Amino acid sequence: MADPLPYSRIAVLGAGAWGTALALTAVAAGRDTLLWVREDDVLASIRAGRQNRFLPDVILPEQLKATGDLAEAASAEALLLAVPAQVLHGFVEKLAPHLKPGVPLVICAKGIEKASGKLVHEVVAGAAPSATVAILSGPSFARDVAKGLPTAVTIAAKGGAAGRLQACLSTPVFRPYASDDVTGVALGGAAKNVYAIACGVVEGLGLGENARAALLARSFAELARLGEALGARSETLMGLSGLGDLVLTATSRSSRNFSFGVALGQGNSLADLNRPGHPLAEGVDTAPALVTRAKQAGVEMPIAEAMADLISGALPLGEALTRLMSRRLKAE
Repeated sequence: MADPLPYSRIAVLGAGAWGTALALTAVAAGRDTLLWVREDDVLASIRAGRQNRFLPDVILPEQLKATGDLAEAASAEALLLAVPAQVLHGFVEKLAPHLKPGVPLVICAKGIEKASGKLVHEVVAGAAPSATVAILSGPSFARDVAKGLPTAVTIAAKGGAAGRLQACLSTPVFRPYASDDVTGVALGGAAKNVYAIACGVVEGLGLGENARAALLARSFAELARLGEALGARSETLMGLSGLGDLVLTATSRSSRNFSFGVALGQGNSLADLNRPGHPLAEGVDTAPALVTRAKQAGVEMPIAEAMADLISGALPLGEALTRLMSRRLKAE
């Protein structure tokens, strides 16, 4: 069978660090790439000096074009949606009138919609039913991708879209693996942020590496249980977009979610950590949504529940460990 033909014209919607890094990858892969920018000052800076304040140490190549016109961006053959999960529904509703039927919408955000409990692919499918929904996820810090450091991710979509997207983003240092398990990829990318906060709390409390390793292993067990209930494949969750992303996010201070957990474990207040100007920790909104989705599926997730209660203020920091360690003894 012949290799799939890549999409030649790519638009990345969202010019934060992650969206800009993906746009740089598409340019490096030889694609005609357009970056849609929401902020007027960022658009002006890119056009004037090839710089973006979200990636301050990177000079953007001349081949990367930028626009503030959503309709212009929507005319591309494939669209990468690099906007936060909690605003995804409203953004896609705004985008939908400009879309061509069947155009691939590649979700590059990780999370669960707090209001509905929907995974990101379910959110996009509801807002743009005529589009082909895909998702890109995996262990991938934007800074490393922008610097051209080796990275591997998963791209999931039904039909032949995953192979074409894989072909159009592949470079010598950025390796996408194709999958059709959209649910598994979406769930792995969302849940790992919650567990990264939990591992950060362990670090902030000074509970030691034994405790963090145990928490990481039991977190993955929770993720696997929910994945099975939702129809995700176990090999997906064992791969890049599940275990791989969990290990990266739950062990590095470069992770916003891990760092948020560390600060929480050190006694910083939720009000201080959530004030404007602090980096977004996606797991804060995902935690209660993950718990809601698990309860709907009849799946017990004590670590996620403890994090949701801790983040909401319903569970004092000093009692979180007691709750988890005093659970009924059971076989692994």
